[in-house]
Amino acid sequence: MSIKRYQHLIICVVCFVCVFSINNFRTLRAEHQKEVPPSSGKPKSEGARILSKFKFAPLGFNPPKAERLVLDNGVILYLLENHDLPIINVTARIRTGAIYEPAEKAGLASLTGDVMRSGGTVSMPPDKMNEELEFIAASVETFIGRESGGASLSVLKKDMDKGLRIFADVLRNPAFPEDKIRMEKDETIESIRRENDRPQQIAGREFRKILYESSHPYSRRVDGTLESIEKITRNDMIAFHKKFFRPNNIIIGISGDFDRKAMISKLNEVFKGWEKGKNIIPDIPKVKYELNKSVNYVYKDINQANVIMGHLGIHRRSPDYFPIEIMNFILGGGGFNARITSRIRSDEGLAYSAFSSFQTSQDLGMFYVMCQTKLESTNRAISIALEEIERMRTTPVDNEELTHAKETFLNQFVFRFTTSASIVAQMVDIEYEGLPLDYLETYENNIQAVSVEDIKRVAQKYLHPDKICILVVGNKDKFDKPLDTFGKVNEVLLE
Repeated sequence: MSIKRYQHLIICVVCFVCVFSINNFRTLRAEHQKEVPPSSGKPKSEGARILSKFKFAPLGFNPPKAERLVLDNGVILYLLENHDLPIINVTARIRTGAIYEPAEKAGLASLTGDVMRSGGTVSMPPDKMNEELEFIAASVETFIGRESGGASLSVLKKDMDKGLRIFADVLRNPAFPEDKIRMEKDETIESIRRENDRPQQIAGREFRKILYESSHPYSRRVDGTLESIEKITRNDMIAFHKKFFRPNNIIIGISGDFDRKAMISKLNEVFKGWEKGKNIIPDIPKVKYELNKSVNYVYKDINQANVIMGHLGIHRRSPDYFPIEIMNFILGGGGFNARITSRIRSDEGLAYSAFSSFQTSQDLGMFYVMCQTKLESTNRAISIALEEIERMRTTPVDNEELTHAKETFLNQFVFRFTTSASIVAQMVDIEYEGLPLDYLETYENNIQAVSVEDIKRVAQKYLHPDKICILVVGNKDKFDKPLDTFGKVNEVLLE
């Protein structure tokens, strides 16, 4: 028999089996549907009746807990041993940030955080440090953001001593060489110059300026400006580092394959001589809570309009944090099923992405809705978002929406404990943000306690569609309706 005839025979057999299986499945399904009507909640088959009698104890979720202690020099430490893999992860949070830098030298904190690592230390030039870390397959990173600084180390257990020494050296003795400072400055300046090419970056930057007073550090960009970057000197960076990088201003979390007693001894060794400093964290002005409606426009000759709208929100320690999280999930933070997303994206096809968020900070953060839509549907997209915000205030959510939101939060919660490193990192963040140390243990109860009445209460208290700030980046000549249908338009000119 030829190869082709074999192939034809095989195809025929496969087709026969498929047809037979489909017909058999349809017959079985029909018989099953006759046997157990969809409306019946009682088990009909013998197996189902047996299973219905089984009793199961509730599933217990008891993730490991990190141990908290304080070293003699004031370092707050979280330790969690995990001997599954011979790896050690270290994460640190430092109470610092761009909010503490002088306005005329905006970008100082970010540059300091970058050059701490890229510039090496007093005893180890950057090339030598990179070589040492690469040889042992380890990494050390540092950064300083708007409201905090951070550092990390990942190293194999066998190289723990060397990794810890380099990590501590970077925290304590950065060299800040002029050539690396110049390199970081040039990269930052180039990034600032190109920012106006990205409409979404324009929207985020200008919206922050609209929401916060110009004198408040929340209104500034973390990377600084072209003018402020050039004013920053090496001495500025040395002084900024010295002011904030001290042991009693740092929280460190360590997870992985180590012995607790030995680790504490090694930390005391690498931090030996690093003395506590005075608590000199400067005060920053409080955010002035004012809600002033405004409509703002930035011209950009692009095919889509970038829309961001909102107002001041809450701080991270707000007692209404959990009801607001659930409320925002239903409004626009819950993916495709969220109200704003569903209407703008699914029902009317105006945008691929549309969502809402409460961005929390140490002081008042911001609530905002963001979407990108074709120019010809700009007005319509804004109108729908405003309608949904108002509906959240006036119409109680139904129990199905609330149940779905709670279940999603609780189902996602378990994935925050997939690794010992993630558990420790959360504890470091909780300590840094001043949250209760039993935050994770009480999380489920706080979510379950949110009621329909809570949702309506926080919606009426924290959502203000009549006092909202709207910013649109795009070409107004192609909008479906003029922006002044929402109020007097303020045109923002790009620098």
